[in-house]
Amino acid sequence: MAELSDKAKALLERPIHGWVTTLDENGAPHSTVVWVGLDERGVYFNTAVGRVKEKNLRRDPRLSLGVLDPDDAYNLVSITGTAVLETEGADDVINGLAKKYMGVDEYPFRRPGEQRVTVRIQPERIIGG
Repeated sequence: MAELSDKAKALLERPIHGWVTTLDENGAPHSTVVWVGLDERGVYFNTAVGRVKEKNLRRDPRLSLGVLDPDDAYNLVSITGTAVLETEGADDVINGLAKKYMGVDEYPFRRPGEQRVTVRIQPERIIGG
């Protein structure tokens, strides 16, 4: 498994939006912007059950995630790997990401009945950082 450099970790700890690419049923790439987290277990993002990226990852766990430093276009992290989806603790994770990105204690965009899922990335290749 690929390891993040200290420079890559420093970039991922900042509140910089990333983009994640999954594969649709027909193999076409599907990219969306995500909030990115980093903890002792690695890199993760959070989504809602039923969204396209969640459905794609349940069918095919391959993904890529990129983060570009807005202050230095040559400082980036690109991670290619596989996803592990976790529903346990996902509400706390989205609240933590809302704190990081918005400075609020609770994710303000929750929809009634929405179930959150955390996507943890098992990196196979890391570029940059």
